[in-house]
Amino acid sequence: MAIRYIKRGKTIEQKADADAQVQAVVRGILADINERKDAAVRELSRKFDNWNPTDFKLSAAEIEAVISTLPAQAVSDIKFAQAQVRNFAEAQRSALTDIEVETLPGVVLGHKNIPVNRVGCYVPGGRYPMVASAHMSVVTAKTAGVKHIIACTPPINGELPAATIAAMRFGGADDIYILGGVQALAAMAYGALGIEPVDMIVGPGNAYVAEAKRQLFGLVGIDLLAGPTEVLIVADETADAEMVAVDLLGQAEHGPTSPAVLLTTSPALAESIEAEIGSQLESLPTADLAGVAWRDYGEVILVDTDEEMVQVADDIASEHVEILTRDPNYFLENMSNYGALFLGAETNVAYGDKVIGTNHTLPTKKAGRYTGGLWVGKFIKTVTYQRVSEEASALIGEYGSRLCDLEGFMGHKEQCDLRVRRYSTTLK
Repeated sequence: MAIRYIKRGKTIEQKADADAQVQAVVRGILADINERKDAAVRELSRKFDNWNPTDFKLSAAEIEAVISTLPAQAVSDIKFAQAQVRNFAEAQRSALTDIEVETLPGVVLGHKNIPVNRVGCYVPGGRYPMVASAHMSVVTAKTAGVKHIIACTPPINGELPAATIAAMRFGGADDIYILGGVQALAAMAYGALGIEPVDMIVGPGNAYVAEAKRQLFGLVGIDLLAGPTEVLIVADETADAEMVAVDLLGQAEHGPTSPAVLLTTSPALAESIEAEIGSQLESLPTADLAGVAWRDYGEVILVDTDEEMVQVADDIASEHVEILTRDPNYFLENMSNYGALFLGAETNVAYGDKVIGTNHTLPTKKAGRYTGGLWVGKFIKTVTYQRVSEEASALIGEYGSRLCDLEGFMGHKEQCDLRVRRYSTTLK
């Protein structure tokens, strides 16, 4: 297979060096918060967000006051987006059913789908108030049946992010805290600022947030490691450079480490995209971020066939994959590694990120090889049970005894033998 890189981003080694630095910083922050709890969280919030209120948790009155500052159109738009997310999540939830089956006479096996009890939803802030992330985490957790939802988001330049707070409340969050970054995740996981430790933490964020989730996993469950956003555009000669450039930069504006990749069979598109991106950056208000991301992490890859595009795309395993080709369904039928597919020019990543209803918390850094994105099923534990009659216990016990003996588990063997002795006698 002939793969030609018209443009390459940073090397694997350069990315690994940056990751190692992030890991060390996060490890130190988590250790400090685990030891000093509230005091450490306050210091970090003051340091990183210049935020140190008497109470990080918003009262019901404060929430209503903040929501009242929003224009009616903004409230309506938030509720519309949440309705789309909720509709799709409810359809997904209906696909998860409890089962009970008699596998042998007297052997009844089943599973139940039980929601997680306490979930912490992190909604990023930083340069952008990530309102849509509240829909994706809070609404989805609520639809799954989670009993208690804590939502955290940082202040924006010292101010309360009104739209994000509204989205959290409309989505069904039980408690809302103005707290950002690693310190927010640690407070929810370890318990600080009056927060009872949660069972699971979800939500996207920057490299530090993703690393904090990785290090906290085990103490709490997580959705997935959703780091800096990624986009891959798969295009043939039917795609136009203007749309490809718009969609690449639309994701690159998330931050300076966001990979944006064009994979194409069209030499003309591959050769023209750099000039088109340069032209658009001249007028793009977020060019300071998008331009750096494209310079350092942007790539243009040229191959010969659709089959080769599938192979390369599956190897990249990008978070978002837009298909701008003559036959988008070919890629739906043949690709296997991605977070979400956007089929055809009529849709785009922004629809998925903000409003259409599929979840935008998706796997990055090749995690699409083994997991999908956030959905109601992530908040649900599928747990099993068994119920056995005396006759069936005697039968299963004979097999179990021999299999335990085969492995040398004599205590296990006796569990089986006891049932065989007791229930075989009972049945005589």
